[in-house]
Amino acid sequence: MKRTLADGKAHGMASGLGAASADAVYGFMVAAGFAATGILVSYAEPMELFGGLLIAILGALSVRTFLRGVGEDSKPADARGARGLIPAFVTTFALTISNPMTILAFVALVAGIGASATASSGAAYVLVLGVFVGSALWWLFLVTAASKASARITPCATRWLDLISGLVLLIWGGWIAWGALS
Repeated sequence: MKRTLADGKAHGMASGLGAASADAVYGFMVAAGFAATGILVSYAEPMELFGGLLIAILGALSVRTFLRGVGEDSKPADARGARGLIPAFVTTFALTISNPMTILAFVALVAGIGASATASSGAAYVLVLGVFVGSALWWLFLVTAASKASARITPCATRWLDLISGLVLLIWGGWIAWGALS
């Protein structure tokens, strides 16, 4: 949402497509049977550590934005020189693909679909398409809502949201990384 507010709808949607693509990768792994063979679970700890550190870094960047004060982030996107669409996609893809909750959700999905996925050879791949389309539609909704709300969100409110979300992400990411090391 913040990327939509700061850089516009296209950047918000690029971020959303990054998340949807990561979800589709896990969906594909489920369809191909990787999760059933334990590959996702066997790499869960390194991915949890990486994901926790990435979340903590994003939190630290939000706190840093708050500490900088109202400045660059309060300027319109075209006055700041908006960041590219590919970095918006890649950063969100990396965050989603390394999120331990995403891993666990897709492992649970494998257990949940079990026999029904084996009933038809293409059913699992329809699941992948469904995961991607569902996630992309959800992001389209979020981007549209954030874009419509942007006129009501002041730079001061955005600044405080940076602090609150940053602290939550910093603590949560640190907790996840610590858990991976324990």
